[in-house]
Amino acid sequence: MNDIAIRAAQVTKYFGKARPASKNGKGRVTAVDHVSFDVAGGEVFGVLGPNGSGKSTLIRLMATLLLPDEGQVLVFGRDPVREPMVVRRLINRVSVEAAFFKKLSPMENLIYGARLYGLDAGPARREIRQILDRLGLPQASIGKPMEEMSRGMQQKVAIARALLSRPAVLLLDEPTTGLDPRSKLEVQAVVRELREQHGTTILLTTHDMAEADGLCDRLAILDGGRLTALDTPDALKKRVPSGNGHPTTLEDVFLRLTGKVFEDADAAPEAIG
Repeated sequence: MNDIAIRAAQVTKYFGKARPASKNGKGRVTAVDHVSFDVAGGEVFGVLGPNGSGKSTLIRLMATLLLPDEGQVLVFGRDPVREPMVVRRLINRVSVEAAFFKKLSPMENLIYGARLYGLDAGPARREIRQILDRLGLPQASIGKPMEEMSRGMQQKVAIARALLSRPAVLLLDEPTTGLDPRSKLEVQAVVRELREQHGTTILLTTHDMAEADGLCDRLAILDGGRLTALDTPDALKKRVPSGNGHPTTLEDVFLRLTGKVFEDADAAPEAIG
């Protein structure tokens, strides 16, 4: 790992009008509240937090989909506000709401994406087959309409689309949500391969504590838009005694720092986080 791939400096994002929240809940909401951290080149950096904690908003700020109201995000020293097209060539994003042409097949969707990235259809077709094979997508599914595929299989296609652009920074927002255990392992293996073989910097949000513990070099925990902890998984677990005679888990850490049980935090749809 070297250099600074992502720098967040006092990043703040508000939603709503600039007045205190009224009794009916309307008013300005602080989704991300003066958050600062650096992500080294080649690092796998995880962001954990309950629903509404600001995780997805933070990803959107880095992906140039939102502009910060205060502070700054830099991607390899480039400002997404001033140089959005330069930053977009460095990054790609996978989220749980990935959009496709549902009547088209995975191959047709990915060829379309490859042309947007400036890739020739012939070489792209071969690379697409290799990527989909690594992700465990059955060959028989490559030519079927996307609307006939499960959400988990569609998520694999979304990841394949992101990999086609060979991004220097890959933003993964809940990348394995909805996947079966085997598919999760296949996606996680690709994440490790990207870092180890290509030096890709990866920032991911996840509700899977085992995934966070096994994949991430460091973890940031957000709660109410604020950064409450930042350290390696092992160092975070050392901060919190289990109290039950068993080794401390990330769930124990999460509960201690946020006051929320992780399963409860994941129960409702996330509006801004």
